[in-house]
Amino acid sequence: MSRVGEKIKMAREKSGMPAKVLAKKLGVAEKFINEVEMGRKVAPESFIDRAAKVLNVDLNDISMVVTDEALMEEKKTLKEIPKRKMEASSEVWTDAFSSVLKSVPIYDYSLSKSNGFKEMPVHSNKIEGYPQDKVCYLQIEDDEMSGFRIMKGDLAFAHTVKEVSNNGIFLLDYKGKRKVRQVKTLGNSKILLVSNSGSLITETMEIKEVNVIAKLERIEIKL
Repeated sequence: MSRVGEKIKMAREKSGMPAKVLAKKLGVAEKFINEVEMGRKVAPESFIDRAAKVLNVDLNDISMVVTDEALMEEKKTLKEIPKRKMEASSEVWTDAFSSVLKSVPIYDYSLSKSNGFKEMPVHSNKIEGYPQDKVCYLQIEDDEMSGFRIMKGDLAFAHTVKEVSNNGIFLLDYKGKRKVRQVKTLGNSKILLVSNSGSLITETMEIKEVNVIAKLERIEIKL
């Protein structure tokens, strides 16, 4: 109980005035009177002055009076509590979503410069069945694979690999350049690289002459 609330209660009970009557005289709810007397509410100076007149008692004790500024400060604190809870809740949801969504980078063929990101769902710590740190999007740089419906500007979902598989489409580094090609294994450590920009072009290479960068899994067509 606050000192001012205690003094109001003592004066009210001494005069035989019920809290309900005092509340009516002061134009406030009975609940407010009870909470002030119990110290749960901060009484502004204007309220204390009116209560002093009604109860005919001196409540103007400087050590007990709470100014309107103090009341405003208390209200400000009370408003900040739900805000803090909301901010904390927001952080929890952000952390939760960050554990189920991952920003997958969009690269050019160099894989060194990101041209943006796409949010992808994570399941069992993998993205579409591949380790999170192995996946990316490749922005197709030419129309040399247009016969496979892979056009310049399309996005290809890919994952980094070190070896080729038969009939797969890969980003390869060979002859000092990086290209997307279909790969067919020929045996005897040789592979066939296939491009198609309207007509098939093939190149036979030794596997050791080709550096495998990534395997393309699907294409997102640019409309």
